[in-house]
Amino acid sequence: MDYDVLNVFCGPDGGHGNALGVVRDGALLPGREERQAFAGKLGFSETVFVDDPERGVIDIYTPSVRLPFAGHPCVGTAWLLDVPELVVPAGVVAARMDGEFSWVEARPEWSTPRTMRQFGSVAEVDALPVPPPGEWIYAWAWEDEAAGRVRTRGFPGRGDGITEDEATGASALLLTAHLDRALNIRQGRGSQILTAPQPNGYIEVGGRVRAHF
Repeated sequence: MDYDVLNVFCGPDGGHGNALGVVRDGALLPGREERQAFAGKLGFSETVFVDDPERGVIDIYTPSVRLPFAGHPCVGTAWLLDVPELVVPAGVVAARMDGEFSWVEARPEWSTPRTMRQFGSVAEVDALPVPPPGEWIYAWAWEDEAAGRVRTRGFPGRGDGITEDEATGASALLLTAHLDRALNIRQGRGSQILTAPQPNGYIEVGGRVRAHF
């Protein structure tokens, strides 16, 4: 089974980013059970199956569940397919390129629920241990509130082997909606996510994408 591996939301130096698997020919694994099993085998936080590359129809899976929408899979797949939009079960995701950044536009309510937990300092976020499986926790603290710079870490809590997500676009959408302002997010070991609220209730989320070799 051929698939691409991308790093999405890379840092300014091109490093880090969250790994994403993309099966360009989704027809090779048409059934949900087959796709779920393959996503579990790959073990990435998300794997995408492309059902129509021209229209941008995609199907997203974690190692344990199917998702109606997810941020870093959409940002990475839009970059890979070079399409103006993606179609996911939650809706139509507009996409664009702007220099080194790949952007998508989505609604925060498309994201799966998670607990936003604010801390008083970056050092507190950095020192957090991985919590036991349970709720999806997005820990954050202001790095520079005036500049909109935030330090975050994401703990899915699913018990499927992904104890911490390196970069999560859906969480960034929810935090942006909560704070109602554009953000420059540093997540995980050194990934970067940019967000910008839009007047129509959508939020843009963008970052660098690199092919993983």
